[in-house]
Amino acid sequence: MMKRILLMMVMIAGILSASALDTYSHDVNILPAAARATIKNNFKSEVSHIKIEKEWGRVSEYDVVLTDGSEITFDRNGNWKTVEVRRNASVPSVFIPSAIATYIKQNQNNVAIIGIEKKKAGYEVELSNGVDMVFNSRGKFLRYD
Repeated sequence: MMKRILLMMVMIAGILSASALDTYSHDVNILPAAARATIKNNFKSEVSHIKIEKEWGRVSEYDVVLTDGSEITFDRNGNWKTVEVRRNASVPSVFIPSAIATYIKQNQNNVAIIGIEKKKAGYEVELSNGVDMVFNSRGKFLRYD
């Protein structure tokens, strides 16, 4: 009986140490090179802080907040997953597939894209008028969300 309790305690300790807590940093150099290049090439603001999310002791993603309030999420390799900006700004066009940009321009006149998220099956887009749209991986409109 005592061996079982001891074994359970060792297993619980192992699980707790394997799922390390998220950490925060202000040092842009902790980001993968691809993430640093994305920020440098597409945003004028500096990095305010970075949240490093971990799963089982490994980095799963980086949540970056810029001094202008923009937020970019990168996977562990530095590929962007989401980009969000303030309501009075627009997501840089480099993040918007041309088919999506064209559709929104034709169907949502004078509206800015303030958020985009890459999903396995496509993209979710948030507009400055509060409308959320879903597109497939080729940029074809699927539905309002």
